[in-house]
Amino acid sequence: MTPSAKLAELGLTLPSVVPPVAAYIPATQTGSLVYTSGQLPMVNGELPSVGKVGAQVTAEQGKDLARTCALNALAAIDALVGLDNVVRVVKVVGFVASTPEFTGQPGVVNGASELLGEVFGDAGRHARSAVGVAALPLDAPVEVELIVEVAAS
Repeated sequence: MTPSAKLAELGLTLPSVVPPVAAYIPATQTGSLVYTSGQLPMVNGELPSVGKVGAQVTAEQGKDLARTCALNALAAIDALVGLDNVVRVVKVVGFVASTPEFTGQPGVVNGASELLGEVFGDAGRHARSAVGVAALPLDAPVEVELIVEVAAS
């Protein structure tokens, strides 16, 4: 089953590509790799939640937001090379704006990782970093970037 068909089966549609909030592009390709810029959990041009995980945002809300970030990253990939050209997910980097005592960043970033597994199956298994940070752009609680391998064109 293609990634696009799997998304449809999951009842998900790719959103419009989130416009950059600074001087960068949403995704770029070099060779067989596509790198996305860090994607915020924007929905219809808005952040559904702001603040720190462990304070204004719960870990479960953060996990849902990380899933949204991954969906936004898939939209950026789709716009650049077509989602169905993805051979495998190589790496995920998740940033979690969190309180100093919060140590559940891996669980939050699982929101992105689990979505990628649902969409790509075994090809969605990836290397990953989940990093706690003091703040993210626009006071977003989570940001996710992807590296994927695509089929030779």
